[in-house]
Amino acid sequence: MAKEFRLPDIGEGLTEAEIVRWLVAEGERVEADQPLVEVETDKAVVEIPSPYAGTVLRHGGAEGQTLEVGAVLVVIGELEEGAAPAQSAVASAAPIVGTLSEEAEDLNAEPPGPSAADQIKALPVVRKMAREMGVDLAQITGSGPEGRILREDVLAAAQPEPEPEPEVEPEPGVGPELAEEPPAELVGAAYQPLSNEDVRRPMSRLRRTIAANMARSWAEIPHVTTFDDIDATRLFEIRSALGARHGVKIPLEALVVKAVLPALEAFPEFNASLDGDDLILHGSYHIGIAVDTPDGLLVAVIRDARSKGVLELAWEVQRLGEEAKARELSPDELIGQTFTVSNIGALGGGHGTPIVPPGTTAILSVGRAQERAIVIDGELAIAPVVPLSLSYDHRVIDGGLGRRFMSMLRENLEEPALFLAG
Repeated sequence: MAKEFRLPDIGEGLTEAEIVRWLVAEGERVEADQPLVEVETDKAVVEIPSPYAGTVLRHGGAEGQTLEVGAVLVVIGELEEGAAPAQSAVASAAPIVGTLSEEAEDLNAEPPGPSAADQIKALPVVRKMAREMGVDLAQITGSGPEGRILREDVLAAAQPEPEPEPEVEPEPGVGPELAEEPPAELVGAAYQPLSNEDVRRPMSRLRRTIAANMARSWAEIPHVTTFDDIDATRLFEIRSALGARHGVKIPLEALVVKAVLPALEAFPEFNASLDGDDLILHGSYHIGIAVDTPDGLLVAVIRDARSKGVLELAWEVQRLGEEAKARELSPDELIGQTFTVSNIGALGGGHGTPIVPPGTTAILSVGRAQERAIVIDGELAIAPVVPLSLSYDHRVIDGGLGRRFMSMLRENLEEPALFLAG
């Protein structure tokens, strides 16, 4: 008997996901717990296993399509002899694939009448997009399976066709005729044809999530940013010594996380969340690490950072960074940070004004080290100076508290023995 497997909620607050890649084709055998499909949520690409064994009778959507949580993801039936029963088994199953909204449609049912609109193969979300963009679906040739119209087809059709340039005949005797080749001084790398056409590029799911979070933070949180510089001589010496002793590379973020933990314990308002009129001071220290990926900024979370030593933190930072760039982090590794560290120095940045992530009260950015002249014990010296930028929620943290937190952090970073001994 055919069974429907509906898209589960695989992350906190998930409402929909996009199908990235089917790992088992229609008509193929799948075993229980075998990876079935890859889907992209707001932040992660997740592999969903099959809940039971059988033959994949029908996919709930094509690669690139979006399904809402609760929509039919796949129909799986008992393995039968021959390939023909698969189609008939699906036809008898309850609402067929492609339910993207409450206006679900049976894609196998015969159209109720000869209306051309009824014969158009497009999911409800695509029809809605076409209506909003003023696109006539009847004028589109679908690029999906069996001619189904996809979102990309609607977006392409929405692009205005450039109007042809009017032909103007030159008046006789007025100026020389235009040369077929550009002037000699414009030929070469500097010569680029000009275009006045705008290009509409839909944002990726991850970029839309980033945009929504940034807008929410900026709208809800009154930001204050305080700045400082540290003499990183001792920090870099310790980093080099640890790396040489253990034969591993120590990411700067690992030492910064270790240094910030005592400050978070001393000033718990920085490891907190604002909930209405209550401030929740978190007992756990889940430190987010900002990772620059080809798809956009992700924040990977080191769980219970206080319980980890420098080497374990170094391994976590390395692993989370690599898996974030490969979009292989699990949803649990992308949510729940209580404080965030962003190493913008890795990209050449200095001071900045980082935005506090939703659900937290502060974020620290660390800039690139530069050799500068500083005064040490009344003597002029050259030292590596690292800029720090601390943004915090002014509803919770006043300027004085912000400076006290930064002062303790500066002391820790300038003399690592203060936090490594703990």
